Amino acid sequence: MLGLSLGVVVTLAAALALGAAVQGTIGLGLGLGAAPVTALVAPHAVPELLLWLALAMAGGTLLHEREGVDWDGLWWALPARIVGTVLGVLAVAALSPREIGIAVALMVLATVALTARTVALPVNRATLPVAGLVSGVSGTATSIGGPPLALLYQHHPPRVVRPTLAVYFVVGAAMSLVGLGLGGQLHLRWLGLALLLSPALLVGFGVAVPLRSRLPVAVVRPAILAVCAASALVLLVRSLVG
Repeated sequence: MLGLSLGVVVTLAAALALGAAVQGTIGLGLGLGAAPVTALVAPHAVPELLLWLALAMAGGTLLHEREGVDWDGLWWALPARIVGTVLGVLAVAALSPREIGIAVALMVLATVALTARTVALPVNRATLPVAGLVSGVSGTATSIGGPPLALLYQHHPPRVVRPTLAVYFVVGAAMSLVGLGLGGQLHLRWLGLALLLSPALLVGFGVAVPLRSRLPVAVVRPAILAVCAASALVLLVRSLVG
């Protein structure tokens, strides 16, 4: 199957189903479930495979719920994502994955530590472009681009966080894929694998939908912080070890 064994494909599908269940519940988490596993069993598929799947997952979320999108905030974050995407493509070409991963992971961990108890980051014209820029770089270079924006929206209701992040993921993943394509670093064979694995996203999403109504609102913010921190730690360990 596209040069991968059946065992590898099944492993990827299981990781994607888990990540989709988390993201479908709190708004992000697909990369947490799938990125480290993909890096271990199919490293050459990073970041293209996960970008294709992130595009599909976010698109499915918007089909299900789109009323709570914070369009005003996205107006400030998305243009900066374009700049971040360009920088991410340059980073992929100029820096090692280890250097990029360590820098992004440490930045996310520092932000989680600051916002967990002491600092409440405002969602405004100053912070949104910064989050978009950092997310563009990290999403393009490492396929983990959700935490910067999610940390800004951690105090918003889940019905706002999920669709807002979904719009951002759709546009951001598309930007990253176009940027990688223009940079000659995109291989369409991974699109075929993404299509093959897409049913796993449906399984995870199907698990997430009934969980939303049972998840207390007070639990969502700690869950977002936990997923962001876990994503950063996975990226850090992967960068240091790999």
